[in-house]
Amino acid sequence: IEKVLTLPLTYRDTKRESHVSSWLRSIGIKEVHIIKMEEEEVTGPILTTLHQDFLRKTIGMKSGQIEHLLKKRDELLIPQQQKIKKSDLSGKSRDGKKETVEDVGQETQLSPFHHKPEHKKNPTDSSENTSSTEVTLSFCDYRKFDQDEKDFRYVKHHVLPPETGTENMMVPCHEYKSLEIAYKLESKRLQVKVASEVLRFACACMNMRANGTIHFGIMDKVKGTHKHGEIIGIPANNREDFVDALDYIERCFKGSNQQSDARSCIRHPRFIEVLDKESSGNTWVIEYDIVPKASIVKDKLYYVGVPKFSEKDNKVKCEEKVPYYRVGANTPRVPEDDLVLFIQGLREKDQQREEAESTSNETTLDFGEDQKRKLSILLTCGKKHMDNSLFYLVVTNKLQPAHLDNISFLVHMNLFCVFDFDPDSKTSGFCGRYKEQKVTNLHFLDDYANDNKLGNTNIINSLQLFERTSWIFCNGRHNFPGGEQPCDEKTWIKTRKRKLKKVVSLICNEILPRGSFVVLFLLMSEIEQPLVEIFHEFYAEMSGHEFLTVLSESKENYTKWSSLAQVSCPISDLKEISIVEMPLSHVDATVQSIQLSKNQPRRTLPVPNGGLCFIKSVEESMLDSLEIISVDQCDDTKLEIMSEEEIQQTESYFYRGGKINWINFWLADKHKCGMIIERDAYKEANTLLDNIVYRNKAKRPIESVNIYHHPGSGGSTVARQVLWRWRNKVRCAVVKQCKEITTVCEHAVKLREHDETDKSKCLPVLLLLEDYNKDYIDDLRRQLGNVIATKKISPSVLCFILLICSRSNDPERMCRTLPSQTIAVTHKLSADEKPQFSKKLEQLKLQFEPDFILTFVLMSKGYQPSYIEDFVKNLLDKIDHSTPITRLIRFVALLNCYVDDSYISVSHCEASLGITTHFDKAQYHAFVDHLSEEARLIFIHLNQSSTHIQSIRIIHPLVAEEILSQLSANLPQSDIATDLIGDKVLINHRFDRDEFLKFIRALFIRRNKKSRGDPKDTTFSPLIEHVCDVDKGGVQKAVDLMKAAYIALGKDAHVAQQLARLLYTHNRFEEALECAEEAKSLLPYDTFILDTVGQVYKWWFYHLYDTLEEKEPSPERCTEIISTALKGISAFRASEKTPIYDTVSFNSSYYGEVDVGCRLLKFLSGVDIFSNTTGKSELMKYLLTDYIPAEVKTPWQKFHQQLKGLQRSLKLDARDPEQVYNPRKWLTRKSAVYAGFFCNAPDESDQIAESKNIDMVGPVEKLSPFQRQMRTYNLGGGNVTSILSLLYDKNAKNAGKKLETIFSLYPKNLMWNDLDPTELTNFIFCQIALNCILPGSSKLLSLQKLQELSRRFVTKGKQMSSASALFLLSLLFWPETSNEVSHNDTEILLSAIDALQRLCEHKIQHKSQRKSRIVTHFFLAKARGLNKIVHRNAIEKEIKGTLSERKLKWLGGEVWKTKQVVQLLKRVEGWTENENLFVKCGSGGSKIRVIPRYSSSLPHGNEKVTFYLGFSFDGVVAFDIQVME
Repeated sequence: IEKVLTLPLTYRDTKRESHVSSWLRSIGIKEVHIIKMEEEEVTGPILTTLHQDFLRKTIGMKSGQIEHLLKKRDELLIPQQQKIKKSDLSGKSRDGKKETVEDVGQETQLSPFHHKPEHKKNPTDSSENTSSTEVTLSFCDYRKFDQDEKDFRYVKHHVLPPETGTENMMVPCHEYKSLEIAYKLESKRLQVKVASEVLRFACACMNMRANGTIHFGIMDKVKGTHKHGEIIGIPANNREDFVDALDYIERCFKGSNQQSDARSCIRHPRFIEVLDKESSGNTWVIEYDIVPKASIVKDKLYYVGVPKFSEKDNKVKCEEKVPYYRVGANTPRVPEDDLVLFIQGLREKDQQREEAESTSNETTLDFGEDQKRKLSILLTCGKKHMDNSLFYLVVTNKLQPAHLDNISFLVHMNLFCVFDFDPDSKTSGFCGRYKEQKVTNLHFLDDYANDNKLGNTNIINSLQLFERTSWIFCNGRHNFPGGEQPCDEKTWIKTRKRKLKKVVSLICNEILPRGSFVVLFLLMSEIEQPLVEIFHEFYAEMSGHEFLTVLSESKENYTKWSSLAQVSCPISDLKEISIVEMPLSHVDATVQSIQLSKNQPRRTLPVPNGGLCFIKSVEESMLDSLEIISVDQCDDTKLEIMSEEEIQQTESYFYRGGKINWINFWLADKHKCGMIIERDAYKEANTLLDNIVYRNKAKRPIESVNIYHHPGSGGSTVARQVLWRWRNKVRCAVVKQCKEITTVCEHAVKLREHDETDKSKCLPVLLLLEDYNKDYIDDLRRQLGNVIATKKISPSVLCFILLICSRSNDPERMCRTLPSQTIAVTHKLSADEKPQFSKKLEQLKLQFEPDFILTFVLMSKGYQPSYIEDFVKNLLDKIDHSTPITRLIRFVALLNCYVDDSYISVSHCEASLGITTHFDKAQYHAFVDHLSEEARLIFIHLNQSSTHIQSIRIIHPLVAEEILSQLSANLPQSDIATDLIGDKVLINHRFDRDEFLKFIRALFIRRNKKSRGDPKDTTFSPLIEHVCDVDKGGVQKAVDLMKAAYIALGKDAHVAQQLARLLYTHNRFEEALECAEEAKSLLPYDTFILDTVGQVYKWWFYHLYDTLEEKEPSPERCTEIISTALKGISAFRASEKTPIYDTVSFNSSYYGEVDVGCRLLKFLSGVDIFSNTTGKSELMKYLLTDYIPAEVKTPWQKFHQQLKGLQRSLKLDARDPEQVYNPRKWLTRKSAVYAGFFCNAPDESDQIAESKNIDMVGPVEKLSPFQRQMRTYNLGGGNVTSILSLLYDKNAKNAGKKLETIFSLYPKNLMWNDLDPTELTNFIFCQIALNCILPGSSKLLSLQKLQELSRRFVTKGKQMSSASALFLLSLLFWPETSNEVSHNDTEILLSAIDALQRLCEHKIQHKSQRKSRIVTHFFLAKARGLNKIVHRNAIEKEIKGTLSERKLKWLGGEVWKTKQVVQLLKRVEGWTENENLFVKCGSGGSKIRVIPRYSSSLPHGNEKVTFYLGFSFDGVVAFDIQVME
């Protein structure tokens, strides 16, 4: 009742609207009105004066709500006023006397409305989450009676038990005095006040023969916001006053004997520090213990005259000496009428005292609590054993040398991080010993600061969290050069406490989900304040003491620590989570006994002779990009402590659709669960591996086996079955996701060579790569191949087998592309598989309900569509479609259907469903309990292996598709998606937020591509295409959905870009332009977005062109069309000029510019003034000279400059000639349009003229340079890309004839200096191409003549020639022998290659290594003259096999072993130096740096080498580098 009556004051006087809102919710006011009151700033004081008009007109409340609110408000106010009046105006003290000024010194009463401000809430409180107005009180215990506990402390505002009487003589009675005003009295008056209270209380205790304690600094009554028994503490600036107060014993007790007894029974004052988080000032509770031993007080009645300070006489006077006693919690004098009876009762009290003292001296054997059970529960959260389902965070100070021999249990725990306060831990402590068995990353608090504002995923990756234990040195390190030196307590609190707070907050709120980790405090040496501060932080961030555990060998250390920690957590709660005085050796043995895995410091790997070798756990940890499967995999599992129920859960998880684990195979081998079916694909894979591994001589050092599988068909299981079977024959590992290729390569090589002396006789390594893209696998293969070559291992030795497991919607088609190395796993069961599945299903039905192994049931039925349809229909018929659970099913089905590997974290689900768990260990599975039966059937719970974030998905992709399909009948998918992205709780939920938003982005942005295994190519994301094609409202619905996604994802530029694409493809160009410009404003240098701006204008231009009604429009009618086209060209050029940061080579903008330019030329020729017989020449004159026809002068005045620049700016050549993907047909066609327009040649539709109509050339001497250039374009010689494409022409004779025709256009008396650099470059390229196609042609010039012509190219300075010209110099001037080249030619060659390499380095700065690949066009041959230049096509003709097989031969280096290639190409001699490759040039000691095609193929150290030389636009390139013997 007391609590309830004090509550309204809190809310009445609060200045926080949130407090008022909490109270309004608690009485049932509607949320809309509460929000409005917050907006109107209704605080506590305003609440007390609210009236009906305000509530009705301003807040908009109806009469019912108004009446209810005002009634509840009035109920709260009236009792409070009555209570204050009653409690404050009746000033009776505990001894039954009315207090006067003389009684209390100068204590005065507070006014009825004066109270102390509410103290800061306990960290467990949350104003935002509190729905009740009840104030939480923290209760605490007394100091141990008559004992000096030096580390005992009280906490301000904690509450002691109520004052007590003398129920038991040995259990002390207690009396409180606040002295909250009296402590300010001057010394003498204070002594009198204290003496009067102590002596009266002592006299009563001695007369009652009962122990007692009187406390000063504790509230003895309810006053303001203070409670009875509340610890407030008082300053004790002059402790002597409290000691000297006892000097009144001699003046006040009756007779010398009583005075002596009083001295013996009244203990000296004890000063107990009061901790206060809000104040740094020291306050104290002063306690006097009274111990009336039987031997002292027997047969005596004690009298005392209480001292009083007389203001009138200004001196101390003693009242009449009278006896006192205890009546309940009061200390009145013994009434004279009862004195005789009281004295008669003393004999009985003496006897009771003697018996009580005698009994208390007997020692009893205290067995204590069951610490093993308690420790087990604390560390496993109630489970029967410890596994990897929880992370552990360890907080520790210095471990003593003896402790270090007993930390095996910690080594085998799943440690996430260690907060270590020992600066010597690395050299001589815990860290150093731990590192002997495990790999750690050593960090400081600053490493977690995240000053760069990285996302959670980036923080996790940069610190390698979840991969290695993070060892955080919280107080610096000795012998560390980085400057993080240890400091004392005070300095630490000033400089590092704030940093610690950030780290704890980051881990608890952003990285680890609540309930997924336990924090273990090891108090192993003397306690210092920082160890208490970190407890405060964890207690606050984790909202209480759940999931905290404390271990301390020393009771003294624990007592000191707990007395300081109780500021956050009550002592009683600390005891619940603490294991004290249990030796660490006992803890070590106890914890190891409940750990599911034995502490196995090493595991075994196979070796070639059939034996085994050891790999230490610390060595294995270093190879952290691989999950190694050892011969003794899972043998460290303690089967004896696994219950049958756990084994059954492990098995059922797999058969419900969960990913198979190694423990499944192990249990099956041990016959603890059923055998796992071996599908036909598994047998095929083993046959392929048998052929590869046991072949006498390997075809290649790196082999691969591909497994393509339908999603959910068991392909991953087959791959893991293969690894399990082969783990004792070869070394097996799984490549972890998102690992750098160089790291994987390095670790794979170390695994292969581990504990082997002869590197050429190691067992091969079988590497499983799941769902990696082809580029990653190709690059890994190259890197591994380079290492093999560098180590001089014979190509006939098998080193690595890549087991590539990939999802595909058409695995059988993928299998046909490379049948000798590929296996398909489909949903369809073979005739041999069906009986196995039927038999297994019958066995499983004996253990599980069919609904709970649904995935296996579906597989047994061959995933028949009718079976899935019926199952889903029955399920959806049973559910209530209006519940939040069904809404969640819709969300998960939508994501699983459209986004591969998508899931929703349990934390997100709980937030969406409004489940607020208090993280009590018993309530951890609250989410599962909230699910309906139907939801439990179709959801499978996943545990992210890296982060242990619990998540859910639909049990199978086909089930997800069917659920979404049937739900869509009544609720369109667009509505489901809108609901999903409109759920702010889901979108803004912090745990696993990066992954969740990644799935949402993919839902709206990711397009399907056949090359990735998707069923078909899509223009937009499949969801958006579905909405456009199926949902009512179509395109507009899709547009609205994309707009909502753009906002929900925080204005995502790429969503805006996709929206622009959607709009322009449906001819909504103004809106499209607005979206594209919005995306551009967010990412101004993104080439894809800039290209989209160009595409908007391109589509707009085409639409205006195609819908133009007039066949021959007037100039005035054309202005909008021309303006749109020119804007498109400008936008495309802006995209091309932007540095491409880490993107694929991108030529869309170039194509767009040329397309628009060519079509604009065609459009201009159709304008009425240019469409007649003389119009063509008129248009040419307008475009190529300063001439402007009168008809267009005014209408086109804004366009003249741009239109006249079209011929110069529209260069039909790819910006990166070596990176255009298959541009040949397109470029040839566009060149014909361009050239045909400017030289009046036939239109692009006339294909024959290109090759056959040589008569169109006319007299060569009459051709102007411009006409010759245009006709060259028409024949395919106008740019480097189209010239190179002629080399791939299947009709070589036709290509050669075109090139000869080009040379026929040049007159015999041509002045070579008249050719501009671009035309000269194209001419020389045509010469080299013609020599490759028709080596004996009469049109060919000699190498020396071409060298002479190319000397015009500039290799340095601002006027440096193009990359194409520099490329020609490297080709022409490369010496046939190194001594044949002149000094001048050496200079030309060196500067040209150097310039090319500088251009290459600049380009690589803006692209990832994988996406800036070097393309080699020509190779150096053994022949002389122009024949030394061999095109790549000549080599490709010698490689036999399918496209995939030829690609493998390039990747595996088999090309360089082909007989014809060896005969054709020349090996160049060079040397390596400082990890660079050089070749000698000329006789003057000049050297050329050659780029190794694969950097890891360079030998370590300085070696003489030979290699094949290739020519690229990035410089000269080395292939097949071999060390010279």
